[in-house]
Amino acid sequence: MTNKLTIFLVDDHTLFREGIEFLLSNWPEVSNTYTATNGMELLAQLTTVKPDIILMDINMPVMDGIKATEEVLKLQSDAKVIALSMHAEEHFYTEMMEAGAKGFLLKNSEFEDVKRAIKEVHEGRSYFSPEIMKAIIRNLNKKPQVPKPSALSSRETEVLFHICKGYSNVEIAELLCISKRTVDKHRENILLKSSSKNTAELVIYAIQNKYFHL
Repeated sequence: MTNKLTIFLVDDHTLFREGIEFLLSNWPEVSNTYTATNGMELLAQLTTVKPDIILMDINMPVMDGIKATEEVLKLQSDAKVIALSMHAEEHFYTEMMEAGAKGFLLKNSEFEDVKRAIKEVHEGRSYFSPEIMKAIIRNLNKKPQVPKPSALSSRETEVLFHICKGYSNVEIAELLCISKRTVDKHRENILLKSSSKNTAELVIYAIQNKYFHL
């Protein structure tokens, strides 16, 4: 990253908020750090602040992280939100995906993971804590649906499901009794149609567009 970042941290737990704020203030990549205790406080400050990254707690009083993320994106459509939570409950992350969050961190993550998430999301990618990614993949279920005309084909949807479950192209080819080359082409088409760069973004795309559910 060439330009230093402005980070907004939203969390109602004082010790956690102040601890992360201190760590961010000592990270050379960060120029400014702002804080709020809930979504309403965040929205009030966004009239004068345009952060590069928002670290958003999910469970907060007054206005929770899900509602706050929706409102933030109404004000700043290019805002990049990373969700924070103590637990990896899948329904929270589904709702945060649908609200528009691009990253997902557990609060017990190492600070190196926090920095990695910030860098990935700032550069236009998505990021999941490994524990969250495993939980989402483990609980991903097929949702029968006739693809929309502009969406993925039935075969691409099938390939997408197996990609999201963590299978390699070789494994998918064996499961579907097709060649690896065919799977490679399907993966290429899926990434193109979904404007995704990695598996994490494909998971978000799949859930946001209701191909599968948790």
